[in-house]
Amino acid sequence: GMSFIDMAFLKKSDLKNGYVTYRRRKTNQQLNIEWTEEMQMILDKYPENTSDYLLPIIRNPGTNERCTYRNVGYNINHNLKSIANMVGVQISLTLYVARHSWASAAKSKGIPLSVISEGLGHASEATTQIYLTELDTTMVDKANSIIIKSLN
Repeated sequence: GMSFIDMAFLKKSDLKNGYVTYRRRKTNQQLNIEWTEEMQMILDKYPENTSDYLLPIIRNPGTNERCTYRNVGYNINHNLKSIANMVGVQISLTLYVARHSWASAAKSKGIPLSVISEGLGHASEATTQIYLTELDTTMVDKANSIIIKSLN
C-alpha cells in the first residue's frame, strides 16, 4: 500500500533491523514496515545502487529529483496500461490502482479499517473509506457486467 512517491524517496538509511521506517510525504505520518523476503528479492534484481536512495527510481541525486520521480511514474503508468491491454484487463492499470488494490485485498480478508488506513499512511479512516468505497463501486460494476452478459 506504499505510495510511489514514498518509495521513490526511501533512503538506504531508512532500512534498519528488518524494518523500513519513513515519513509519509503527504501526511508526515511515520510508518514502520517490516522488510520482507519478497521486498529484498525485488531489490536484488537491480544492480548495485550507488546513491543514498534505496530503490533505483531516482538514479542521479542532485538533479531535479521531483521531476525524475514524476517522469519515472509516468513511464510506469504507461507501461502498466500497455500490459493491461496486452492481457485484456478492462481497467486502466496505474500505480494508484496497485496501491489501492492492496487496500481492497486487505478489506476482503477482513483486516480492520484502522489497520488498512495505517498501512496506506492515511491521516484518517474517513480517507481510507473513500478509497475503499471507490474500489467497491468498480467491483460492483464488474459484477453487474458479468451478470448481464450471462443473461444474454
